[in-house]
Amino acid sequence: MSHGSAGGRVVSSPLIDRYTGVSININTVAVNSVDQTGSSDRTGADPTGSSDPTVDPLTRVLFGEHFDREHAPWRRLAAAAPFRRRPGASSAERLAMAYERLRTVNDTLDSPAELVADPRGLAALHEWLGPVDPAFTTVAGIHYNLFLGSLLDHAADVADLADFFALRRVGTFLCTEVAHGNDAVAVETTATYDRERDGFVLCTPHAGAQKFMPNTSPVGGPKSGVVAARLLMDGTDHGVFLFLTPLTDAVGALPGVRVRRLPARLGSPVDHCLTSFDRVFVGRDALLGGAQGRIGEDGAFRSEQSNRRRRFLTSIGRVTAGKLSMSACAVGSARVTLALAVRYGGHRRISGSRGGERVPVFAHRSHHGPLVGALATVFAMTLLHRTALDAWESRTEADTDEAERLVAVAKGWISWRAREVIVESRERCGAQALLENNGMTELLAGIEGVITAEGDNVAIYAKAAAAMLFSTGPGPGPGRGPGSGSGRLSGPEPVAVSDPEPGDGSYGPSRRELTDPLFLDGLLVAVEAVWLARARRRMSRVPHGDSLARWNAASGAALRAVEAYAYRRASEAYAVAVAGLEPGSSPASASSPSAAPGTSAHDLLGSLHRLFALQWIDRNSGDLLAAGRLAPRHLDELPEAVEQLISRLAGHAPALVESFALPEEMLADWPISGAGYVAAYDDAEGAWHAVRAVPAAPA
Repeated sequence: MSHGSAGGRVVSSPLIDRYTGVSININTVAVNSVDQTGSSDRTGADPTGSSDPTVDPLTRVLFGEHFDREHAPWRRLAAAAPFRRRPGASSAERLAMAYERLRTVNDTLDSPAELVADPRGLAALHEWLGPVDPAFTTVAGIHYNLFLGSLLDHAADVADLADFFALRRVGTFLCTEVAHGNDAVAVETTATYDRERDGFVLCTPHAGAQKFMPNTSPVGGPKSGVVAARLLMDGTDHGVFLFLTPLTDAVGALPGVRVRRLPARLGSPVDHCLTSFDRVFVGRDALLGGAQGRIGEDGAFRSEQSNRRRRFLTSIGRVTAGKLSMSACAVGSARVTLALAVRYGGHRRISGSRGGERVPVFAHRSHHGPLVGALATVFAMTLLHRTALDAWESRTEADTDEAERLVAVAKGWISWRAREVIVESRERCGAQALLENNGMTELLAGIEGVITAEGDNVAIYAKAAAAMLFSTGPGPGPGRGPGSGSGRLSGPEPVAVSDPEPGDGSYGPSRRELTDPLFLDGLLVAVEAVWLARARRRMSRVPHGDSLARWNAASGAALRAVEAYAYRRASEAYAVAVAGLEPGSSPASASSPSAAPGTSAHDLLGSLHRLFALQWIDRNSGDLLAAGRLAPRHLDELPEAVEQLISRLAGHAPALVESFALPEEMLADWPISGAGYVAAYDDAEGAWHAVRAVPAAPA
């Protein structure tokens, strides 16, 4: 299987080619086929095969015009036999299965190096397979992105990586320590240059410097890692670099390496460990060098970067691609849980208002309202992720920092929204969703890991907030900043958060309507401006000289400004997507009873966008009113506008989740996805199956 972005590599693989009713083997792992008419076999222009004409255009909105190239390979794997759930498996068996699946995926790749170099391919892997097995995507993301990506990015000899490409050795990443997480630049593991042996001696100086949570046990096969350690030469600390280090063989840890399993974590089982080093020697070529620094043949250290923090950030540059993958995992997990909740809401029948009447629980506004709102959010999450991915792939040297910040903020915002969607979906499914066999509890636990992985969300937001607070760049406007025509992270200028109405009142808020997209756009910008101005005012009240006090005064409001920035960027991504669909496209037809007359994909997407924007504006309506951006009447109109949109969209919820293109084979793993969910709890020996004797007639 090859992987490529929209730019051009064609996907082909025996595993991914159209199945024809036979099983095929990849090495020793059998992958059961899917019938030609099965959902997992639909790719390209019509990945869902839906009879509803609104579904396919919405699928293209979510996945782009190159579904067959970027997403179809991973969708088919999600539907294939090796990725089916195995009920009753123990934690140890599930962990072993995660590494088995890693090998299954690796065997489908024409070139692991191509996947490593392709942020879209890595993100799609996480988006489709993360909801199936979060443990698998954890070890896959570490091996392909953090480990192999670091090696390839820093000019390692590709010929020396054959064992890692073939998975004869699994790669892992050892950066954070017991005492150093978000401040990993301060890690204390040392790599001291030994001139006589022309290499480095790795040491763990104390308990707080043990590497925390890498998957370094022998489970899954022999492992090597890239280890973040302080490069010490002749008494000089040159900063933190990465060192390629063998860790284990097939039996256990290598000499000088100590590996101890951590307690089981919440969610899917991964072999997280504490790892320490006692004078472990690695050669000079173990240093992953580059612009950040290298040691020449003469034994001298040279670097193009004088700042030690910058050297560290350059060394761990693959974390940005990891953030994109984490966001994709969150998007995929939210879509799956929401699809399960909508489907179950249609299958689950409850008593109606008339005697003997049974109605779907989804028919109730109290049930479908939160799920329709979640649909608007999930589309926004997906579109913001695509925007961040585009910005990262198209970045130039001049806007790399901006693109990196957008990727980071998107990761935080998307994963937090995913948690909200998953929690809401779980609650709508009641006790059924508390059971492991229905999948939601595993995904809820998994999203907690995403929130922390590749940079804790609060730390990410704090860094972005500082950039906004101290930036003197231009405010938002079309065409500024990386991505699809939206504003820079510097945010709106703080000088005015309300525009006075002109003398004739023709352009002030009292004359504007909540149906006006330009008005809504301005309100989203205004929310961001309100919070940023508030943060700057608070900071200005604290005397200079105490940077912590100044930050503490401003940080609460500044973090809200970052949140508002993310909502604005998501709304702008929505607007681009709506504009890309022709009005009246995919009109309803007699063959699509779920689509009301006059409904099109453009209409549905526009309604989702407006619902998304209005719900955020409603949450900030008090500030907007105080800032002169809303008129008092708007506060009464906002709830009514939201209710009307929910009513309009509720009947289309099944079609909207169908546009997620989730394979039926994958959904079938979770009993509540199907109308026959009761059969999962049937008892073959239950009395209801017994043939009851007919009582003899009285004489």
